[in-house]
Amino acid sequence: MRRRVWGTAVVLALLSAAVTVPATAGAPAVSEASASPAEKRPLSLERLFDNTAVSDDARPGEADFDGSGGSLSAQDLTAAGWTPGRSLTVQGAQLAWPRRAAGEPDNVRADGQSVRVGGRGDALAFLVAGTGGGEESGTGVVRYTNGSRSSYRLTASDWRGGPLATKAVALPHINTPGGQLAEKARLYVVTVPLVQGREVASVELPRNTDLHVFGLSVRADSRGWTGSWAASASGYTAVGPWTDRTLRLVVHTSAGGPRVRIRLDNTFAATPVRIGSATVAVQASGASPRSAPVPLSFRGAAGTEIPAGAQAFSDPLGFDVPADANLLVSFHLPGTVTAAPVHSLAVQTSYVSTPGDHAGDGAPDAYTSTITNWPLLTGVDVGGGPGSVVLLGDSITDGEKSTRDANRRWPNVLAARLLNQSAVPRYGVLNHGISANRVVSDRYTGDGVSTDTGGVSALHRLERDVLAQTSARTVVVFQGVNDVRWGASAEQVVAGLREIAERARARGLRVVVATIAPCEGEARCTAAVDAERVGVNQWIRSGDGFDGVLDFDAVLRDPSHPARMLPTYDSGDHLHPGDVGLAALAESVDLRLL
Repeated sequence: MRRRVWGTAVVLALLSAAVTVPATAGAPAVSEASASPAEKRPLSLERLFDNTAVSDDARPGEADFDGSGGSLSAQDLTAAGWTPGRSLTVQGAQLAWPRRAAGEPDNVRADGQSVRVGGRGDALAFLVAGTGGGEESGTGVVRYTNGSRSSYRLTASDWRGGPLATKAVALPHINTPGGQLAEKARLYVVTVPLVQGREVASVELPRNTDLHVFGLSVRADSRGWTGSWAASASGYTAVGPWTDRTLRLVVHTSAGGPRVRIRLDNTFAATPVRIGSATVAVQASGASPRSAPVPLSFRGAAGTEIPAGAQAFSDPLGFDVPADANLLVSFHLPGTVTAAPVHSLAVQTSYVSTPGDHAGDGAPDAYTSTITNWPLLTGVDVGGGPGSVVLLGDSITDGEKSTRDANRRWPNVLAARLLNQSAVPRYGVLNHGISANRVVSDRYTGDGVSTDTGGVSALHRLERDVLAQTSARTVVVFQGVNDVRWGASAEQVVAGLREIAERARARGLRVVVATIAPCEGEARCTAAVDAERVGVNQWIRSGDGFDGVLDFDAVLRDPSHPARMLPTYDSGDHLHPGDVGLAALAESVDLRLL
């Protein structure tokens, strides 16, 4: 049975005598009751540490994480870049790995402790793992500086058996008093929502001592930024190998703005990656910038090291990003990179240099090789703007069969429509389509070097690719055809889509779901598969549990033969629309739903 790691807000009646403030749909339940004098004084998380999870390989008996003598390897953590006190950014939240030596208490078993936490943001982020053999859950309370409180539900997957697809990092060994086991240990980052605009004063942990907390922080919201371009990590694949090379990646903006920052993700990795320097420029043509590339910085430094499973945002840079234009994002890899997280189907030509740091080059001469994927780079944000719409999809959203280097994916056409109107805000459009992706099952396991770049399931990537995206306002979900083509039932797909909608709405996002397009004529699109597709679409058209429906099936189907695509829209493989069909999808979207 598939297991889940996400933490979902559950609306509870906290005190029968409390006056409850009405909240928006899916938001945490809020009480205005003041804290009683008997409540514990909040302490820093470090002062509450009562369990030791990390041991030196030579002294495994100094730690007992799970009550049976098992522990994490300090050497494995170091190899992953998770060193004591190291600041880690995961899913947009800044957390710190405990500043403790191996054999010292480094986590707290959740038992209702009151933790001092401050800040305003959209979510609490917990660095956690369970040790009970399954998912460990519990309900806690957030207290705000104005005296109100809200409840949350935290769920942590097991450190030995939880899903690799949702882990923050996996380590290759488990230490035991009897010797080291070649078995993966997992750590997770789980977020739960906060009441928007309120400042957190403290957090009461759940009561479940098999739920271990290593770190806790408020994830700052991304106000002041709009996501302009994004891509999902679809796998962790062999690359190059690249030693002392510079990548110059071509990406196409949706929204523009006067400032820019980029996001680099070391998703799925087991080791850190070093970025020597990075620049941004507007593309003239090929690897040629319109003007000299402008240096980016990371916490004031020219480069950065990204630990396994973590990410890095560049510092804000005053740079006029045009809307609907190609940027060149260049970054130098000073070490040797043999595998990296990639977005496989870029439908875009990018460039790799000869040896050396060529991020600042104003000429294209050093860029002698090309690639057609996007390694490491997952986002470009611009200053200001109204926020972003996230498109969660498969190959049709990813742009399969659209013209390379022409930006004719349906998300590109939708972004252009938004820019050329004034009836609704001109949102940024973030394309999180992954070719071959499914709603309810993983194509890639989420760990190790892979030849399959179909990604982890939409359910498993929802936190990273939707909930943690910059200023996300609405998610459009257009998936399911790969599920039914590979044997999933309509009931399974509907359950997955319903879960996505529930989790997204619990975070305050609008949810719009698109019907599945017809595909008769493609080898796997049998009559039985079409019956399941029709069943999913019947549920989608009911609008049960979401905010709007896009009837993409009706847009693309042949009226005289509804199980197949209209020939003028068909790319020729009967599954993917060509440029004309993709444009028809984008033109059919009622912008008011966004």
